[in-house]
Amino acid sequence: MPAPNFLPRRHLLAAAVGGAVELAARPVLASSEPTPLTVAAFPLVDVIVKDLLKGWSQRHPEVRAEVISRQYDDHHTAMTTALSTSGHLPDVIALETSYLGRFSLGTGLEDLSAPAFGAERFKERFVPFAIDTARNRDGAIVAMPSDIGPGSLFYRVDLLAQAGLKESDLTRSWEGYVEAGAQLKAKTGAYLIGDVRLLKDIVVRAGTPPGEGYFFDNQGRAQITSPRFVRAFELARKVRQLGLDARVEVWFNDWAEMLKRGRLATEISGGWMAGQMANWVAPGTAGKWRVAQLPENTYCSYGGTYYAIPRRSAPEKKQLAWQLIQELTLDRQRQLDAFRSQDAFPALLAAQDDPFFDQPVPFLGGQHARVLWRDAAHRIPVVKMHKQQKFADEVVNAELDNVLEYGKPIPQALEDAQALLVHRANR
Repeated sequence: MPAPNFLPRRHLLAAAVGGAVELAARPVLASSEPTPLTVAAFPLVDVIVKDLLKGWSQRHPEVRAEVISRQYDDHHTAMTTALSTSGHLPDVIALETSYLGRFSLGTGLEDLSAPAFGAERFKERFVPFAIDTARNRDGAIVAMPSDIGPGSLFYRVDLLAQAGLKESDLTRSWEGYVEAGAQLKAKTGAYLIGDVRLLKDIVVRAGTPPGEGYFFDNQGRAQITSPRFVRAFELARKVRQLGLDARVEVWFNDWAEMLKRGRLATEISGGWMAGQMANWVAPGTAGKWRVAQLPENTYCSYGGTYYAIPRRSAPEKKQLAWQLIQELTLDRQRQLDAFRSQDAFPALLAAQDDPFFDQPVPFLGGQHARVLWRDAAHRIPVVKMHKQQKFADEVVNAELDNVLEYGKPIPQALEDAQALLVHRANR
């Protein structure tokens, strides 16, 4: 697959950031060389960390703190290698939710529930699903949550009015969402959604039993032939047959152009998407978008950031790393600042009580959308991450393509995906 020419702002290195390694201010002590403390991060999490380190350097003149920043996939690949080889380990690692299972279910991360750290005493301070997602097989916390992405349905209120539809026509059921899409296309010419994979993904998520994973149950057994996958594939096939998806991938230029021109009527994403569209994707559409809870009162998270300590990192710096993680995750004002500047919705409950949440969002026509996202955040169920999560997603997407492009029967496609995951798990 060719490299995308339009990448998500949350995964981009801001132009002003500069090169691969960004250093915080390094105070020079006459008596001794400062202790180095390294944080490995990805855009734009690196900006949040560097903002903290500006004050950290003043409070800890004995420390020389630095941020090593890589692009999103490069960062997680580098961290996988570092943890498996114990080479070039940073003192603190930032991890995105979709990669968390791969790391938390291994042995490379420090047990933050241990008495030396005591993370359990903070668990009530976070949205429940966020802290429970960071637990390993033994129930220990191995990473601390910073931000989350409460899922919601973005829709063009002007296109709905033109098609004679209302919000409830989109949200009463996933089947109703597709039916409304057919009416939207007929009356306005706009596509319902960018790509059917978005719909498939959320329908699979919607049917996931609490405490289990999207692809595997709590015993690690693949669940690809279950009814929720059948329903997701059937709805995706119907959308494609009716020509309701634009067949454009999120974050590519053609996707952005369709948003700007009113060619996409809805978008399924995390709450942070409002900031992305307002600031750089489609600012000219301000006032035309609204958000709603996902159809069938589906609650899920789109992305999020965690901080962890490598188990084999320098022992003498682990308490210092732990202090830094606590400032990144438990400081109410810092969480609010990151929310305002980087659309990083706080996982910290204390930060969610700020009046900022009650303020109208201009891009969404003055809608009090942050209240809606806060409500969703409290309802998101715990989903167990699996070390094969990314691989399973690739396998399922490949079989969906076989259904949509080559007419492969859905039962056969799901059985083949199931068989491949079982084979991989038994290797």
